[in-house]
Amino acid sequence: MNQINSVCVYCASSTKIDKVYFDAAKDLGRLFANHHIRLVNGAGSIGLMSTVADAVLLNGGEVTGVIPTFMIEQNWHHKSLTELIEVGSMHERKKLMAELSDAVIALPGGCGTLEELLEIITWKQLGLYLNPIVILNTNGFFDPLLSMLEQAIDQNFMRSQHGDIWKVANTPKEALELIFSTPIWDESIRKFAAI
Repeated sequence: MNQINSVCVYCASSTKIDKVYFDAAKDLGRLFANHHIRLVNGAGSIGLMSTVADAVLLNGGEVTGVIPTFMIEQNWHHKSLTELIEVGSMHERKKLMAELSDAVIALPGGCGTLEELLEIITWKQLGLYLNPIVILNTNGFFDPLLSMLEQAIDQNFMRSQHGDIWKVANTPKEALELIFSTPIWDESIRKFAAI
């Protein structure tokens, strides 16, 4: 079983989404707190980003938010986190969030969330991030993306081994089980990176 102390969560900042997504975010946050897992996220003050952070805090857990200066200047940041780290750019934000985490869980979201998820998958493919990556497929949200990734493997745009980079969960409880049970990749994965 993996030693998981902190998990990076990618997710939506939208407030106009179905309640089922907010419920899953709350459940995930509660589970983090119950398992003494620190949440690492983008420090947003609305949407699922805020919901999962609030649930962690409400249940006695800790949250580290990483956010660029320009977002703080727009007053987009969550003001009640355990720790708020200000960085200069979106690139620095993503890099630091990965460095601070023992695993990644992606909740549903828009372009920003999808971009973060695909980037961390790419980093793992290249051996730059070796920890578990779990896609929390609430309400089948990620089904089209998962089909696209399967097609990329089927048509040899990715190696078949790369299908092990991510795991898919349907519930927050299953997502936690997967981050604890998914083997950490070792440096040897780099040999699979080149196509």
